[in-house]
Amino acid sequence: MSSFFNTLIGWCERQIMRCPWTLLLLSLLLCGATFVYTLKNLEINTNTAEMLSPDLPFQQNQAHLNQAFPEDANTIIFVVQAETPEETAQAAAKLAEQLNKANDRFDSAYIPTDNAFFRQQALLYLNQNDLDKLAKKLTDAQPFIGHLAQNYHLEGLFGIIGQALNRHDNALPMDLNPILVAIDDILKNQLNGTSHYVSWQNILAENKPNTDDYKDAGAQTKFNRSIVIAKPKMHFNEMLPADVALSAAREISHGIMAENPSLSIRITGETALEHEELESVTKGAAFSGMLSLILVCAVQWIGLRSIRLLVTTYVVLVMGLIFTAGFAAVTVGHLNVISITFASLYIGLGVDYAIHICLHYREGKADGLSNSEAILISIRDVGSSLFLCALATAIGFFAFIPTDYAGVSELGVISGGGIFIGLIISLTVLPAIFCVFPVNNVKPIRSPLTPAFIITFPFRFSTGIKIVSILLGIGACFVLADFTFDYDPINLRDPNSESVVTIKELLKSKTESPFALTALANNLEDAGKITARLEQQPSVHEAITLASFVAKDQDDKLTTIEDLNLMLGGQIKNFDSTLNTANHNQQAALIKFNEALKKAIVEKSPHAPQQTLQQLQQRVDAFVNQADSTPIPADSYVQLEKNILGLLPFTIERLRTSLTPVPFGMDDLPREITSHWVSSTGLYRILITPEKDQNVPENLKEFVSQVQAIDNTVSGLPIFNQAGGVIVVNAFVKAFSGAFIAIVMLLLLMYRNVRKTLLVIMPLLLAALLTSASNVLLDNPFNFANIIALPLLLGMGIDSSILIMHRHHSSECEDENLLQSSTTRGIIFSSITTLCSFSSLAFTAHRGMASMGLVLAIGLTFTVMCSLIVLPAFSGKRI
Repeated sequence: MSSFFNTLIGWCERQIMRCPWTLLLLSLLLCGATFVYTLKNLEINTNTAEMLSPDLPFQQNQAHLNQAFPEDANTIIFVVQAETPEETAQAAAKLAEQLNKANDRFDSAYIPTDNAFFRQQALLYLNQNDLDKLAKKLTDAQPFIGHLAQNYHLEGLFGIIGQALNRHDNALPMDLNPILVAIDDILKNQLNGTSHYVSWQNILAENKPNTDDYKDAGAQTKFNRSIVIAKPKMHFNEMLPADVALSAAREISHGIMAENPSLSIRITGETALEHEELESVTKGAAFSGMLSLILVCAVQWIGLRSIRLLVTTYVVLVMGLIFTAGFAAVTVGHLNVISITFASLYIGLGVDYAIHICLHYREGKADGLSNSEAILISIRDVGSSLFLCALATAIGFFAFIPTDYAGVSELGVISGGGIFIGLIISLTVLPAIFCVFPVNNVKPIRSPLTPAFIITFPFRFSTGIKIVSILLGIGACFVLADFTFDYDPINLRDPNSESVVTIKELLKSKTESPFALTALANNLEDAGKITARLEQQPSVHEAITLASFVAKDQDDKLTTIEDLNLMLGGQIKNFDSTLNTANHNQQAALIKFNEALKKAIVEKSPHAPQQTLQQLQQRVDAFVNQADSTPIPADSYVQLEKNILGLLPFTIERLRTSLTPVPFGMDDLPREITSHWVSSTGLYRILITPEKDQNVPENLKEFVSQVQAIDNTVSGLPIFNQAGGVIVVNAFVKAFSGAFIAIVMLLLLMYRNVRKTLLVIMPLLLAALLTSASNVLLDNPFNFANIIALPLLLGMGIDSSILIMHRHHSSECEDENLLQSSTTRGIIFSSITTLCSFSSLAFTAHRGMASMGLVLAIGLTFTVMCSLIVLPAFSGKRI
């Protein structure tokens, strides 16, 4: 079969050599037409949800959920943080309002824990014990609140505090210590040149009801946090489908943050994570592309030693890329985030054929052959081997077509076809170029610096190499017992990016984790039954349904709130929320307050701790001295008044609203709530939140397995990640198993010799074992990104082994040294070319790309070593 193929290809080459200009002209015209067609018809599909087969059960569950609640699919999460609950709530409300106004960028935006209904009914959601405590605290503060309602200025605040400190009849039953500490903190911050605000919600209402708070582990600073969820308009036909929306989101967020330096608005969520990943990949690809281009040019110049051959190689390479892109436009119609790597794979594999033909052509010219003879000899020497290489490599890619991993399946179609395109161009266009632009005056490439023992090493030490190879293979098998696959795509992203840092914080939350799961029920009764079973699981914090939003024991709570409203309602209703700083002397008020503090310290007032009073009095003295030493002292005192009283109107308004609840049932819940919990088709949503930190893989697996044991139709990011990871692993196992069997059968058919087939396969298996074991030892687990490198390693391994086998057992090889042949040189330099193309990825910030670069670097190194050392050692033939 090999001789028949050589005869056929030889006849074709002679026809090409008769009219090379015609072939080149037709090729260029066809290439141009393909380029135009590709630009018009090849689209980009960056919807990651379509990367896996839609027929998979978890994909169908997710599609069912997205169809029922489309407003909650592909959302962006905004995490709003400030030092006070008032600032957090104000910023979150402003952010949601501005996002909703940008209706050309966003479909919707809302705050899950804050709306007009929740603000009115807030106190009904407290349990009776907490409500009673709050009612007592507000009752004790009634004189204080009433006084401030009529005297909303610094003089009024300091006046009532001073009176309370120096009276002994407990006229002000509220605890003064929290407000004294808060004022002291404001003074300290202003002395240090920063402005912060007193949280009256914390002082008067014990932060109930309020947004969740947490502590930043690094700074040990307590922040209040609110979540805003927005649904962006996506453009999946663009490389960055959420770019327009996220650009607007960042602009809006920065504008709000500019108004309050202590405010933080961070963006995360699945959509933001994917966007930042694509941005990171794009930037990393640009960096690595420039670096690899320089390295590849340098390496190929060293290997080819001819500018003309170098330019010819790149011409053929570019034409192959254009034709392969056109093939993708015809067969698939679009590129996804995985199949878009076909260009890199083609450069790594397709250029090999041109390099081998160029080196054989150069070798023939250096040996004194005529141009036509050198062309024919170069094709005859490697034509059949390159065809076998292309067929074996294409089988490796085509094996992915029937898998459930659609992203790789489409990559298999495009790259498999691209391999044959690269071969055809190398066997047609390349010889035609040699006919028109021959390479003359070339000299044999010999390296006098290469020691003889390196050249003959695989043959002289074949026994030792065999033993070491077997031992390494056995050792690698033991190491592979610790082989792992990282199912969490978050670990592939830049760990320092905003979206990754933020989502890792949210994953610690029991109520705000993006890794919550969702179940659907046909009616509220079924939802209740499922909820009861779920809440018994140790990994589940709570299961929320529409019924969860109906407050319990409303009658008793309403009675308590009505009594509180009778006491406070009239006073806070008439609250003057205008802080008129111009009509009051803040300096005089502070000095008078300082005198009251001194008197309370001397008389040892029982209404506040002595330590608090002494520290506050010293702080007031320091502030007065500093303020009076400034060019405009009044500005410091006015700012002090704003810092202390600025948030009081917001707190009073929230309190006034919460004192007017009405009894309600499920039918009274507004649509802005029910739309997220009951679909238009009558399906009821169950949100299942985790009890444990979801950054820990074991906790995540436990959460998913326990929830799925109760309802296997649940959906959510954890299930997509874990089930998707299993699908990916199974896809690659099945594909590689099928490809391996097909390649073995092909080699047996071509060689008709079991020994030769084993000689080609064994180095590939050893290289695969050593590559996998090395990644285990380097703690570089396989993941969704670096597993894509395996097709390239399969192709490189098969190509190298087949070419070495062909050269090693050809009759022309009897009197030459294998490791000094053009075949060996071609393998080395094509491998170095590929290594330069991809190993630069190891230095990018994107962990997925970096891990892919590391896998490729390790795999290519072992592939070349096994092909050039292990294969000759096992061949039994000496030179």
